[in-house]
Amino acid sequence: MIRKAAVDKGRVQVAFELHASPWTERVSVVGEFNDWDTSATPMHRSETELHWVATVVLAAGQRYRFRYLKDGHEWINDWLADDHVENPYGSYDSVIDLTS
Repeated sequence: MIRKAAVDKGRVQVAFELHASPWTERVSVVGEFNDWDTSATPMHRSETELHWVATVVLAAGQRYRFRYLKDGHEWINDWLADDHVENPYGSYDSVIDLTS
């Protein structure tokens, strides 16, 4: 799940949320907004430990590809994202759309 809230005219706060599973040790949000750096945006467990969450502030007016990386080796899409586009690796990236 993704939540968006305007920070100011040119920026949007984006909250990423992924359901937690008991056997997962770490999750990161990885995408164009952090140069696909697998360690740049780690997620943390929510207070109820039912979700992994991370919040970033992004420039408005753009679309950003992203995926979740679980335990350093399993890529996960957010099927509730604004869009999905094929990537050069034969799978799909999730997309957050901040153009409107």
